[in-house]
Amino acid sequence: MAASNGKGDSGPFAGVLVIDLTRVLAGPFCTMLLADLGARVIKIEQPGIGDDSRAFGPFIEGKSVYFNFINRGKESIALDLKHAPDRELLLRMVRRADVVVENFRPGTMEKLGLSYETLAQLNPRLIYASGSGFGQTGPMSRYPAYDTVVQALSGLMSITGYADGPPTRAGASVGDLTAGVYLFGAIASALYARERSGRGARIDVAMLDAMISYLLHGFMEYSTHGTTLGRLGNSHPSIAPFDTYQAADEPFVICAAGQEVYARLCKAIDRPDLIDDPRFAINRDRHQHEHTLRTEIETKLRSHSAAHWVDLLSAAGVPCAKIQTIPEAVEMPQLAARNMIISAGGLKMPGNPLKISGFDDPAERPAAPALDANGSTIRAEFAAESDRA
Repeated sequence: MAASNGKGDSGPFAGVLVIDLTRVLAGPFCTMLLADLGARVIKIEQPGIGDDSRAFGPFIEGKSVYFNFINRGKESIALDLKHAPDRELLLRMVRRADVVVENFRPGTMEKLGLSYETLAQLNPRLIYASGSGFGQTGPMSRYPAYDTVVQALSGLMSITGYADGPPTRAGASVGDLTAGVYLFGAIASALYARERSGRGARIDVAMLDAMISYLLHGFMEYSTHGTTLGRLGNSHPSIAPFDTYQAADEPFVICAAGQEVYARLCKAIDRPDLIDDPRFAINRDRHQHEHTLRTEIETKLRSHSAAHWVDLLSAAGVPCAKIQTIPEAVEMPQLAARNMIISAGGLKMPGNPLKISGFDDPAERPAAPALDANGSTIRAEFAAESDRA
């Protein structure tokens, strides 16, 4: 593997050199996870412009928070890959690299003379990872895609929202982020396989594929009955009671899956009679009579606040939760205890959810780089490299 990035043994990927040709969200999220776990990530950006997300708000002191959230801990060099000297410098970097990650539209890297076949000849141990909207193969491979496009095409929007409302985009960029996590997992897997085989690999992750793999309940319905779930609001397609329920002041979430938890719920709300009610005897019955069961439960819940019921039900071992705002979620002591709210360059942001024993999980992370912030240092470093294969 490549020389250390100067962080010592700060993560399981210490000593791994990643050349990051990605931009916007899915690819940069993947390479941020690699950087968080110790890899040296050199981000290649377009001169004068950089990653498109540098222009995305919100902004603090003229800097994009969007860009900073997903590019912490990386280095930046501006290269024009259509310019021969810059492309040659990139090839020098590839000779030393462990991983190249790109998320251009399929065909772009080939046009630049940077195909997997070309780079693998320079470095047979190279992991070449491509993320795209629809993958490197298939009739849609060269179509443009963004998160909302993939949410729409995958069917996710068709089952999100309420039955009497329009199809709805999920509240986070799940298409991008899911693909980024899959890309990260594939790279980690390929690095592990390389330790045994000595050979690199070609990775192809599509946002649409990733999103389809998450549609378990919707796909189950289609596979079983050839039908679609439709939009269910907050209810579960096959479990009850499992939804938002109205208390005296506001709705909150109850997830009472299974006989034992259902019985705990009934006892906690002082309705033990519901346990043996034949309409609600087993989950299939409860789901069939879901609206009737909701009326029975909410009649009791409306006597006290959501906070009262969350405390009572949690103590009884019933999964439940207040519906929090983002500020409320961020300030949870649980997240502080898990080091999930960290700082990078003075910005508060989500931490790394991958907790691995034996490695540090610092609460202060390196900031995202300014455009070409490391350009002169990287140019000097790789200009001195030999052309060894």
